[in-house]
Amino acid sequence: MAAAEEPKPKKLKVEAQLSENILFGMGNPLLDITAVVDKDFLDKYSLKANDQILAEDKHKELFNELVKKFKVEYHAGGSTQNSIKVAQWMIQKPHKAATFFGCIGIDKFGEILKKKAAEAHVDAHYYEQNEQPTGTCAACITGGNRSLVANLAAANCYKKEKHLDMEKNWNLVEKARVYYIAEAATFAREQGFETEDIKEIAKKTQALPKVNSKRQRVVIFTQGSDDTIMATESEVTAFAVLDQDQKEIIDTNGAGDAFVGGFLSQLVSDKPLTECIRAGHYAASVIIRRTGCTFPEKPDFH
Repeated sequence: MAAAEEPKPKKLKVEAQLSENILFGMGNPLLDITAVVDKDFLDKYSLKANDQILAEDKHKELFNELVKKFKVEYHAGGSTQNSIKVAQWMIQKPHKAATFFGCIGIDKFGEILKKKAAEAHVDAHYYEQNEQPTGTCAACITGGNRSLVANLAAANCYKKEKHLDMEKNWNLVEKARVYYIAEAATFAREQGFETEDIKEIAKKTQALPKVNSKRQRVVIFTQGSDDTIMATESEVTAFAVLDQDQKEIIDTNGAGDAFVGGFLSQLVSDKPLTECIRAGHYAASVIIRRTGCTFPEKPDFH
């Protein structure tokens, strides 16, 4: 009788191993300060219940008064930092897979921002200066409304030669495989595309001249609750967003940032673009059910 062969071990499919600092983001860091306020507070600073404005001189004391008078929550914010934070949350391990650069002040809010970025496991390296205070965004909540007041301050003071050009910082840039820097421009108008059809704009953007001809450009536009549009060299595709019960939607402000974060979390693992978009839709669907760009401890994305 022949001896039974030992069963051969099954080959496990190994995921691409992610390393620290594989994703790099750079932008305007803000400390989000959220509080439920009363109408008197809104009136004092001439704020509308549901609005987004940049702080003026008359709002200078608003941020400190908010902290003194109300129970506040702090979060690391600013569009790019939100996206990097969401990407790290989606990636989970290793911690510090995502790096972030920006400018803050040498002050109490700057210290809180550093602590909050560390809690999100983001490897944040801020250029710290004392000419301007740390940028802040106050979210003043009344009922279901949010009045946002942003003071960019230090966020506008980044100095490349004093931070990015330093060897230890540039080493982090070189360690990354994927880079994200948000650019808020009315792109189509600037390019003179003369169309408002989002698919046509995506197609024309994809076909713009490109320095590196070895990699094709991929263009992705999100449109809130409408389809996400992706344009490649060969086609333009629409992807439906996840169905969402309107009653569950609390705050749509961070949805776009969250989409980018979800997308990047899969891009660093070389996942197909369709999977990157699916992850973006998932992350956005989580964030809009919560206040601010916040999330539960772990994602439930398969």
